[in-house]
Amino acid sequence: MILDEAWNSSYKSHARGTPFFCCIYETVSAYIMSATWKLLACCFITAGSFMSAQQSAPPSHGPETFGEVIDAVGAANPIQLSVQGGRALVAVSAKLQGRVLTSTTDGWSGRSLGWVNEKLIASGEVQKHFNAYGGEDRIWVAPEGGQFSVFFAPGSTFDLDHWFTPAAIDTEPYEIIKRSREAVTFQHDFTLTNYSGSKFPAKIEREVRILPDADVWKDLKVAPAKDLKIVAFESNNRLKNVGKEAWTRKTGLLSLWVLGQFAASPSTTIVIPINAGPETQLGPRVNGDYFGPIPPDRLVAKESVVYFKADAESRGKLGINPKRAKGLLSSYDAQHHVLTIVQHTLAKPDADFVNNAWKIQDNPFNGDEANSYNDGPSASGARLGAFYELESVSAAVELKPGQSVEHTQRTIHLEGDEKELDRVARQVLGVGLSDIENAFATK
Repeated sequence: MILDEAWNSSYKSHARGTPFFCCIYETVSAYIMSATWKLLACCFITAGSFMSAQQSAPPSHGPETFGEVIDAVGAANPIQLSVQGGRALVAVSAKLQGRVLTSTTDGWSGRSLGWVNEKLIASGEVQKHFNAYGGEDRIWVAPEGGQFSVFFAPGSTFDLDHWFTPAAIDTEPYEIIKRSREAVTFQHDFTLTNYSGSKFPAKIEREVRILPDADVWKDLKVAPAKDLKIVAFESNNRLKNVGKEAWTRKTGLLSLWVLGQFAASPSTTIVIPINAGPETQLGPRVNGDYFGPIPPDRLVAKESVVYFKADAESRGKLGINPKRAKGLLSSYDAQHHVLTIVQHTLAKPDADFVNNAWKIQDNPFNGDEANSYNDGPSASGARLGAFYELESVSAAVELKPGQSVEHTQRTIHLEGDEKELDRVARQVLGVGLSDIENAFATK
């Protein structure tokens, strides 16, 4: 007997808060699936739910499946999005700024594709500078550094001790204003003060939507592949000036910043297609000096593509300027056969972009349009987590009261047959899997 996955996920979500029903559900599932371990796990889950109906301690081996992650982050009250009749699932949390926590191509027992800090979420603790909750799509507001930074208080020093993530994009919950099976819309009002002392009364409106397979293939302009499993979603974000004064270049501007965190591994490589051409016209192929130069055995910038290791073994960040950017970021996990494609709103090459560098800047509107980050240990050996990021930033636009800037980021995971993944990679990214896997072979 095969359970309908959409019903399965919805039922379990409703039953989680009630120990009795949770036990019944797990027991029945165990019988149907002939999985003795799951029946035993039910006993522990049920006992724990008497103490806390909203959260469960993460499994000792670490969450690996979508269901395990959702159980571990019950404190975030995750909302599950799905498409009728499909096995793809997406988990979103209003409590955590409407972020997409994780997704899967294959239902409750499918592999979790996002990096989630389940331990921090379950603890309920609030960190001083930044809460690294994780998630495949979270909303931030830029700039991070410079005279118009919203992460440094006026007159403070540009260092880690004085860097604080604004609560509106770190700890404050967002209000749900609309919800369906496939989508959920949030909003949040707040005020930011930048390094120069300018105040920005603002509103974020954010919709997260899961996408049907047909829309994915149409958008990629690739013939469908029956041997690939898919999960895809997008966040449509709007930043509105709700104050009485205009936001101008003189006082500083704000940009929407969307960041996706994914599980790093020795077999994962970040792939960023770029516009080819001379540096005299388009600028450098990549800006790899955010946290100091990235070694050449970890970053390769070719004529039309940039490769970056995503193993969480060396902290580094790169940027792609607006003239090089193609509105496309990606990664490939060769071990698990997962191709991730991230598309984002592409502004005009001459648009202004905020500069996130931690210093007073000569040109605060000459920043990058897209970024990627690989985590790694600090000098003391500490690290945020085993993840990498794919990020995009909206253009910096002067806004009169009532006006807004919008930005969309779409995340697509394709999992399965290597031949089909190679076909998609060649058509969308312009390189094949062999090119990706051998990117650092001569370095």
